[in-house]
Amino acid sequence: MANTLDVRRLVLLRELSVRGTVAAVAEALNFTPSAVSQQLAALEREAGVPLLRKAGRRLQLTPQADVLVAAAGEVLDTLERAQSALETTLTTVQGRVRVAVFQSAALALMPTALRTMAIEHPDVRVEMVQREPETALHETWARDFDMVIAEQYPAHAAPRFPGLERHDLTTDAVRLALPPWDTVLVHVTDLAEAAALPWVMEPRGTASRHFAEQVCRRAGFEPDVRYETADLQSQIRLIESGNAVALMPDLVWTGRETTCRLVDLPDAPRRTIFTAQRTASSDSPAVVTVRTALERAASASA
Repeated sequence: MANTLDVRRLVLLRELSVRGTVAAVAEALNFTPSAVSQQLAALEREAGVPLLRKAGRRLQLTPQADVLVAAAGEVLDTLERAQSALETTLTTVQGRVRVAVFQSAALALMPTALRTMAIEHPDVRVEMVQREPETALHETWARDFDMVIAEQYPAHAAPRFPGLERHDLTTDAVRLALPPWDTVLVHVTDLAEAAALPWVMEPRGTASRHFAEQVCRRAGFEPDVRYETADLQSQIRLIESGNAVALMPDLVWTGRETTCRLVDLPDAPRRTIFTAQRTASSDSPAVVTVRTALERAASASA
């Protein structure tokens, strides 16, 4: 009789395929690296074929390991669907939903959505962590989170991962944010006139940075990005104090006043804000109620 493969070890192998290194798997699962290595070696003995090979300093999965990784993913999806089906039989919505969210959505949407959940579904524990959308989509696919609130800028597609289901929440306009009239940059009134001014943008590699640079280049200039920060509140302070200009999505102004002057951009670009969750858990009552609360919050902020 053939050896039975240990499901927990299969999951470890899948984690290695997702996270890339034994150290990353150990950190994510709160194991020691040596314990992960021992379990993977035991799985290799059970399988009777090589599953890993050295590629420089990293481990590379063999084609046979890829087969087992796919099977492990199917097992996890089946268990997740079973959990969701079980939850639908309960008389109240309960459970835990881990949400990854980027900053402007955390400020504009989450407070209202969390208040709705506390009133209407007090038995659902919602946990929120701020993450950049590109990272958070991968982490939701990897099962670190149950849901991500992400963004997509025009002509810049968000990463796609198999098994993630997307639902659009809302769109918001992206505008040029200029300092108030009583600053030294008072003469600036449009994008072309902002060409020679200092800009503040998010770090390289983010969708917003790529979008902002492309807008400036299409307008005929390379922006002088003198200040770089992922904190949009810091960006706003730099603009309001007359030290920089930036492209800002309308959602950042939800629930707050600003002295910034907001100027429409050519072609009136709009950003899309959406949720994504694994298809296997998309019918979970707890996940559905959080998504519904977010949709209501988005409608209220529009």
